[in-house]
Amino acid sequence: MKALIVDDEMNVRDVVRYVGQWDKHGITELFEASNGQEAQTIIEKEKPELIFTDIKMPRMSGIEIIEWLDSISYHGKVIFITGYNDYSFMRQAIKYSSFDYLLKPIEPAPFNKTLAEAVESWKNDQQSFPSDHSIDEDVKKLRVNQLMTAACMGEPYETNDILTYLPAADQYEMTLLSFYHMHHTEPYIELLADKLVTQKLGNAFSLQNDRNLCLVITIQDEWLTVEEWMGQQFDLPVRLVSGEPLTYLTNIASSFQSLQSDLDNHNYRSIHRLDELDAARRMKDIVAYVDEYYMEELSLEKLSNLFFFSREHISRKFKQETGLPLSKYMTKLRIDQAKIWLKETEETIYSISLMLGYQDEKYLSKLFKKVVGVTPFEYRNGKQRRIVSR
Repeated sequence: MKALIVDDEMNVRDVVRYVGQWDKHGITELFEASNGQEAQTIIEKEKPELIFTDIKMPRMSGIEIIEWLDSISYHGKVIFITGYNDYSFMRQAIKYSSFDYLLKPIEPAPFNKTLAEAVESWKNDQQSFPSDHSIDEDVKKLRVNQLMTAACMGEPYETNDILTYLPAADQYEMTLLSFYHMHHTEPYIELLADKLVTQKLGNAFSLQNDRNLCLVITIQDEWLTVEEWMGQQFDLPVRLVSGEPLTYLTNIASSFQSLQSDLDNHNYRSIHRLDELDAARRMKDIVAYVDEYYMEELSLEKLSNLFFFSREHISRKFKQETGLPLSKYMTKLRIDQAKIWLKETEETIYSISLMLGYQDEKYLSKLFKKVVGVTPFEYRNGKQRRIVSR
């Protein structure tokens, strides 16, 4: 089998190549592309069975790749690997039947689990057994997680498809769990799901657009039993919002939005509070996260939800750790990256603006001049060196 890694960042391609258990799963040839256009050429020539692709790239995005693959009836498996958890991307991925959607930073265990599932699914497709009975149990779990994610985001669905994975009941309750960002949460969600299904209490679903979130549906008046069990079985911190009644399974989206709003407004309970963990290590985790995703829309609110610190605490400690407030630190990283691209690539200033997370080229130019002293165009053409030499 052949696999293709598509990402405009070389270090990401290196990580994917390094963590993947390629030989174990029969991948004999591994190709790389730095953008969608390069990927097209490789796909047409080599016809890889698996494609791991970023979403936001110059020249041709991952969404454009999967749209093109759909137009040519590509029969392989496409897995998105991205730092963007915007559901607009996830919606497109579902629409064009991507196999999975993994968020950066890449972790070996979930990556190789998805790799194994993709290979198994491809082999089943080759044997022409498309029914669920022929698909590995892990692949079925992936499909229902995708279905539940789509339902939460307001996509159309059949209630009978959801009922297949729940015990019969007149009314259900919905609970939202939020896990600490740096933990590998999938085993805990699977353990909880197995417990709920075995005891006929409900089910747990890993949300594909945010792997730190888990949606739990239980039969009415059983949640406290489940929460007590979690307190005994889980050894990592969890935030939870529970008790949202779900009389009709057609109300999944509105119920999810209500729980998400409570979580965002810090109206939650906690299991194993994170205060038990080392605060200094967590701040280093936050700085490392910003170093990795500074080109995205990051805010104190988002970091608070990911790392279980208050916004005020992160704001104060981040400046102590780096010497700069979050916004100025991100600006510095973006400007430093812009300098590299201006000197080492032929990307347009507009393209660089988009890759840095700025939708307005004029804004980048104004910001760049304020920080560097010259415009991006002048910097690219060496005016900075002349200014310094005076």
